Amino acid sequence: MEKPLRFDRMSGLDAEQLDELERMVDELLEKPWDKNKGRPRELNLREALVVTSGYMRQNITEEVWAEIFDVNQSTISRYITFLTPLIDQATAELRPSAQEAAEATRGAIALVDGTLWPCWSWAGERELWAGKYKTTGHGSLIITNLAGRVTFVSEPVPGNQHDMAKLKGPECEMILEAAGDAIGDKGFIGADDIITPVRKPRDRELYMREHDYNNQISSLRAPVERAIANLKTWRILFTDYRRPLKTFLSSFRAAIGLYFFKEAFA
Repeated sequence: MEKPLRFDRMSGLDAEQLDELERMVDELLEKPWDKNKGRPRELNLREALVVTSGYMRQNITEEVWAEIFDVNQSTISRYITFLTPLIDQATAELRPSAQEAAEATRGAIALVDGTLWPCWSWAGERELWAGKYKTTGHGSLIITNLAGRVTFVSEPVPGNQHDMAKLKGPECEMILEAAGDAIGDKGFIGADDIITPVRKPRDRELYMREHDYNNQISSLRAPVERAIANLKTWRILFTDYRRPLKTFLSSFRAAIGLYFFKEAFA
């Protein structure tokens, strides 16, 4: 007997979560997914959502998804293109705003770190090159509490923008001003009100007390690094983004939204 497909492993969402996502997206549809007239859709809404969320979770090619569901690659591409903005819209309220993040962080210690969401190297898009990572992509700042709970993910910017520049945005400034203290890595040395490790001077080695201090900072920062790793279990954020560059922002927001969507069930 043929075993049913394990949608939870494919999509990153269990049955209950898929039920809720299907309900949320269905409410946003202008027309019913199941047509009353004409040629029926190759996949029902649930299957199409599995494909779309699974594409973000696994970042495997559309051709592979087409083989799994025995449809054409063009069908998979069409569903991903159509449903990704709807998932973005459906999960928008689950992505913390800067004001919500500021309230959640108020008076507490905030951990801040930058990361890169890699993408293909597009001709004519030189600003995507991130020298720190030696690849192309978009960058964001991630802010968490000491337990590693993500309180804010900034909107992506071209990869050539330094983490210090991202800090100057009004949203991040609002959050960090509300925080009791903020801890960052060496990339934030020189930023106001951010505790950072000691950089090794050119003319000497670090003193033992400086080594110990840096180790303490690294230990405190570990939760934000784990949080970034968890965000990137949505592998469309971890491996090169292959779809047209104009679709990245919606895909990014949808993937981040699905992260917080799953967190809401925890």
